Amino acid sequence: MRKDKPKKHVIHPDTKYNDPLVTQFVNNLMWQGKKSTAFAIFYDALERVEKQTGENGYEVWKKALSNSTPGVEVKSRRIGGANFQIPTEIRPDRKISLSIKWLIGYSRKRSGKSMAEKLAAEIVAASNNEGATIKKKEDVHKMAEANKAFAHFRA
Repeated sequence: MRKDKPKKHVIHPDTKYNDPLVTQFVNNLMWQGKKSTAFAIFYDALERVEKQTGENGYEVWKKALSNSTPGVEVKSRRIGGANFQIPTEIRPDRKISLSIKWLIGYSRKRSGKSMAEKLAAEIVAASNNEGATIKKKEDVHKMAEANKAFAHFRA
């Protein structure tokens, strides 16, 4: 057994919205250590969301994140020579982390000119409960539902 739990990395809030979640999102969005570029993309995307929806971009983003947050996931476990997909609850910090990664990942795959444009489109879609991010969440939930019979294998 380990003596101490590893220390949780403290994420400082961003300057505009004073929200550590924004910083976490930007850290995931960032490539090659270019944080100021990532912040520029994020803020630009929120402005585009505001223009598209007429609502507060930050609020729409928060709604998109909560809509794309999964509740359960399946983990592969080997039992008696067979692999089972076992549905498990997700820790709160992992839920947020997954929804952030999905939002960013699927916006990168979208067609569009700039990353800000693609991110804005994915945020708007996710806030309306549609788009690739929401589909991913539903697929994960369906997998967990389909393998509910193996839930008793949980360790």
